[in-house]
Amino acid sequence: MDHPASGAANSEGAKEVASAPLAGASSPATADEGKVWAMLRNCYDPEIPLNIVDLGLVYDVAVKGDQVQIRMTLTAPGCPMAGQMAEDVQNKVLTIEGVEEVKVELVWEPPWNQGMMSEAGKLELGLM
Repeated sequence: MDHPASGAANSEGAKEVASAPLAGASSPATADEGKVWAMLRNCYDPEIPLNIVDLGLVYDVAVKGDQVQIRMTLTAPGCPMAGQMAEDVQNKVLTIEGVEEVKVELVWEPPWNQGMMSEAGKLELGLM
């Protein structure tokens, strides 16, 4: 496996920056998408005091059995924290019962903008 920060680009130009199975998992289980979204609210952009869901950085969560795939972006493509943020997302989601594998894919289309933030996020940051 490549280091999370050095993920290879796929055919759509996106980078898979974190992917790992949960060690020691033995019985088949099904992950709960609602629990994944709730856990993502515990992940924060290190430069903005707001969770990544309310920031509008998470574009999609797909759950298939015990596997979770997360498509997300960052506020800027050159963010030096990309690998750390993806690893934080992966590690937190792996703590959810029924999750054995998490793939975090960083995408740049559509580019993030403030309009993607939730109303609650805008209020929290004083933008409304």
